[in-house]
Amino acid sequence: MPLPDLNQIRTFVVLYELRSVTATADRLRVTQPTVSYTLNRLRERFGDALFRREGRVMVPTAEATRLFGPLHEALAQIDATVEGRDGFDPAEFDGEFALGLTSIGEQTFLPPLMASLDRVARSVRLRVRRLDAAEVEESLLRGTVDAAITVTAVASPHVWSTPVRGVEYVALSSHEHPLPAPSEAMFAGRRFVRVSARGGHVFPVQALVEHDLMGQVSLTVEEYASVPAILETTDLVVLLPRHVAEVFCGWFPRLRIAELPWPGESTPVTLYTRREAALTPAQAWFRTVVRGAVAAEGYRDGA
Repeated sequence: MPLPDLNQIRTFVVLYELRSVTATADRLRVTQPTVSYTLNRLRERFGDALFRREGRVMVPTAEATRLFGPLHEALAQIDATVEGRDGFDPAEFDGEFALGLTSIGEQTFLPPLMASLDRVARSVRLRVRRLDAAEVEESLLRGTVDAAITVTAVASPHVWSTPVRGVEYVALSSHEHPLPAPSEAMFAGRRFVRVSARGGHVFPVQALVEHDLMGQVSLTVEEYASVPAILETTDLVVLLPRHVAEVFCGWFPRLRIAELPWPGESTPVTLYTRREAALTPAQAWFRTVVRGAVAAEGYRDGA
């Protein structure tokens, strides 16, 4: 049986990304029967269903997942060769970039990134998508985000990564209820805010468990956004990354940072995109801008 042609490969890649025959037809500007016909040809070629309909979603099979990476990369290389990798001009870009961030990432990284985009490409539009740490690779491969920033370590041959800053954890409380000097007894009698680890910051919860402090948790929340205002009006304490605590202190001057009595470091905050060969010229440019905007001193050089 002949190899799939370029249009069939493109249909497969877009269907894998969008999980919808209707959306794929719209993206490719063809009819839905054309997409269905192409999918049937691909099924015959690979001897696999490739996608199974579950409700309104086309769920890929294991074989489709195996094929997607190599086929997407090959398609990206062809497109880059035809378009020219060095020909991207942000002033002429009429699309939108999608950046995957956690709630805490939005608060930390959006201000410097938007300031950078304002300087170099005011016409570029950015959409932030809420990032689930467990879905970083899938979001990048499907193209629902062009880049992602997270403390979660993602090991995949299909993903490019570079650390952009280290992570050191501290305690944060109000000026009216300061914490004493670091010691094992510094949290005696203090109540804690526990924040979900869904965004990738697992150290605070681990520390509360390991140091027998879970019984002192008075409030559990999903995200950090409301925590500074809560701390300012109570005697509660939260454990969080230093760079985030510094942002919060800038917004709420009555908050105070305290050092922890035990080592408090984790994997670094990392910028992820698809592999170099699978990036469009626009995505490669966007990655450079994001990295330049959010990388801390000492993390701006190298691959």
